[in-house]
Amino acid sequence: SRLGFRGVEDLGGGLKAGFWLEGAIQNDTGTGAGGGAAGPGFEFKRRSTLSLMGNFGEIRMGRELTAAYNAVSQYDVFGQVGIGQNVSFGAAGAPFRVDNMVSYYTPNMSGFKAAVNYGFGEKAGDNSYGRYMGASVGYDNGPLSVTAAYGTLKSFTGSGITAVGADRDTYSVGASYDFRVAKLTAMASQTRYKPNVGSDSKFNSYLIGASAPVGGVGELKAQYALYDQKGFNTKAHQFSVGYVHNLSKRTALYSNVAYLKNNKHSTLGLDAAGAYSGANSIGAVRAGEDQVGVQVGIRHAF
Repeated sequence: SRLGFRGVEDLGGGLKAGFWLEGAIQNDTGTGAGGGAAGPGFEFKRRSTLSLMGNFGEIRMGRELTAAYNAVSQYDVFGQVGIGQNVSFGAAGAPFRVDNMVSYYTPNMSGFKAAVNYGFGEKAGDNSYGRYMGASVGYDNGPLSVTAAYGTLKSFTGSGITAVGADRDTYSVGASYDFRVAKLTAMASQTRYKPNVGSDSKFNSYLIGASAPVGGVGELKAQYALYDQKGFNTKAHQFSVGYVHNLSKRTALYSNVAYLKNNKHSTLGLDAAGAYSGANSIGAVRAGEDQVGVQVGIRHAF
């Protein structure tokens, strides 16, 4: 569940100022959650920004989703929510959100749009640690949508391909086409790890999906994702299907089923609200362990 506050103030002369504060609440415990990590109370870790908007586009400052993530997550037919979603960004260690970020978003120019991010590092004695730069460019008009994105995150000195021990660059491209009877999507992404010690490595992911309206009140979804983990010489496959039934404009029932097959050495897990973690009796995903997840719920927008 999510809770947020946002507002816009007209400054005159075509300028507007805005703010956006958004957080999440864990359904299990009622505590706050910022991008997946439970905290002692409610926190605005999903987004916390100030904006200046006009005919030139929008300038934002604060914590928010990166342009590189936003650009390609739109091609996940599950909207990067629930057990059916693509897990490549988190598994590869590419950042969803970045603190201390300044961003610029262009206006929509006949379907063409772009965005750039710069996130400041703030480690004492090394302000390059945690520094992020990203950008995206895309075309979204009518039935066709195509987007390319890039992001780079500076990390501390380390070896291997672990997310915290190597700098990483992420390249992504996604596309979709709406045939009205069905909408097809595809996405490819590569994260390159660049440790100061040891050789470089890669994590490649590929996705194809489809969604189709059903009876004017429902939507059927299906998606396949391949996670090619070059650093561990292994792969994982994910198959997801789902159905959304709209009871009204604001309320919908939904159900998802996902199957993730880990090859030898692969330890990827479905996004199941922490079910696969060391903080519970199940523990972390074991190498080569497969998973099946079932999810049902109701969504209401206030």
